[in-house]
Amino acid sequence: MSDALMATPVRVGVIGCGRVAQDHLQALQRIAEFEIVAVADVVARQATSVAEQFGCRAHVDYREMIEHGGLDAVVVCTPPMSHAAVTLHALSAGLHVLGEKPFALTAGDARKMMDAAGDVGRVLMMASKFRFVDDMVRAKGIIDSGILGRIVLWENVFCSRVDMRERWNSRREVSGGGVLADNGSHSVDVARYLLGPIALVQAQHGIQVQPIEVEDTCRLFFQTASGVMGTIDLSWSIHKDVDSYVNIFGTEGTLSLGWRESKYRQSEKLNWIVFGKGYDKQRAFLRQEQHFLDCILGKSQPIITAVDGLESVRVIEAAYRSSAVNKWVSLEGAADRE
Repeated sequence: MSDALMATPVRVGVIGCGRVAQDHLQALQRIAEFEIVAVADVVARQATSVAEQFGCRAHVDYREMIEHGGLDAVVVCTPPMSHAAVTLHALSAGLHVLGEKPFALTAGDARKMMDAAGDVGRVLMMASKFRFVDDMVRAKGIIDSGILGRIVLWENVFCSRVDMRERWNSRREVSGGGVLADNGSHSVDVARYLLGPIALVQAQHGIQVQPIEVEDTCRLFFQTASGVMGTIDLSWSIHKDVDSYVNIFGTEGTLSLGWRESKYRQSEKLNWIVFGKGYDKQRAFLRQEQHFLDCILGKSQPIITAVDGLESVRVIEAAYRSSAVNKWVSLEGAADRE
């Protein structure tokens, strides 16, 4: 049966039952065309509890869940070290995959995932909730319209205090890195979405506050292929009390994406134009899952492709190389926006 003719409901399983899985499951449950069939987690108690919550099967082994059958798609919410293996197994079984960020630990793994999806003709998307924030989508239209002129500078801040000592994110072999790999994946994907491919990066790790083996504060500098200069501030150990998490400065105006309000102002104007109500996490996840469904059914093409996932990994890899040598690093062969 072709994807365009696939019957609904689309039967979905969720692999990994941690914090972010709850966000995906709550969104999936609100979409009538999805049926949550099963969940899997290596912690049996956690899998059973979540399965009872959503009225589905529980498994401790994702391979057993997939081999049991009855699935059309999976959402991968496991720690990053397993993203490639889980995704490749699901694709080999003919399933569509929505995978949490970071897409993979290495660009090599990301390429294998992308190639496998192409070989079997299945949808492979990286979960990137900020892509589905209403204000973000509107901001892209505003930028592309040209009313801000040529974009020159970009600022992004994701800094808030979170105790990471007991989380898997703080273990390098599991997560691949610290706050740069984690929150930085969001930052890089959003920057590429709004500005185009990133050509150069330089990353610097800040003072280590938490007693963990990965960086808890980082500043990432980048330059896009079109020449836009950007800074990204990331931290689990300091809180920046800012109203906007992205500020974009053009030759003819400024745009701010805010937590509670988004707005822009043209240079010759006195007043700001409010174009959005801020960040709504639940709505973003709902739109993301709905888009995944539409792509599975052949109603839409992914707005975040496997290439985008690969490129996000390439940028983060380059950033870590940069931090090791304290130099700018070039991303040769950066993919274009398509």
